[in-house]
Amino acid sequence: MTLRERLEWLSRMTLLVFLLAAAAFLSAITAMRIAIHGREVTMPNLVGINVAEASKILQSRGLVLRVADRIYSDQPINAVVRQTPTSGLLMKVSQQAHVVLSLGQRQLQIPLLEGNSLRASRIELLRTGLQVGEVSAITMADQPVDAVVIQNPKPGAGAATPRVDVLVSQGPRETAYVMPRLTGLNEVDAQHRLDVAQMRRKVNYVTAPQWPHGSVIDQTPMSGTRILATSTIELTVAN
Repeated sequence: MTLRERLEWLSRMTLLVFLLAAAAFLSAITAMRIAIHGREVTMPNLVGINVAEASKILQSRGLVLRVADRIYSDQPINAVVRQTPTSGLLMKVSQQAHVVLSLGQRQLQIPLLEGNSLRASRIELLRTGLQVGEVSAITMADQPVDAVVIQNPKPGAGAATPRVDVLVSQGPRETAYVMPRLTGLNEVDAQHRLDVAQMRRKVNYVTAPQWPHGSVIDQTPMSGTRILATSTIELTVAN
């Protein structure tokens, strides 16, 4: 075999190896895509199914069941009331499906909480097998602090959930002022302005010869600050 024939043979073999390698690479990519796509399953509808059966259905599809909560409902005990994700969605194998299970049709009578303190309401609910749910607050001038003014569900109604939401009073809104500028005023004038607003104050006397005797040289809080009527104003006066 001449040198030229050897070079031609080597070139053909190199081309053949390249084509085989390219075909193998494309086959691997195609197989990987098929495998990945094949690991997707459709989320089944579990609502109304007993948790044990629902777990078996999910396991058969490579999914995992997790119990997120339990509530009272018309469904039998341990039946699925809600599920996440919803049925019909594509899921990756080994993903979790979260379900809410039924506690059955147990109907607890809700006690009257309105007018009681939040603490007393918690105790009363625990005594009847319930608990306080979401607590919201509102400013009310005619109700004491922490008094329950609204409850949901209403008293006497059957409980579809072990939690009762309440709205409690924060009491009356405190009177607030915008702090005036007292620095530079005579102490008598500054004290008079605070007397009119019925504000408490504390006066500190310091030696400050560069200021007129009896003038306010500093104040806390600073002017323009929002302050409550119960706040104490601190004045520094030149002695």
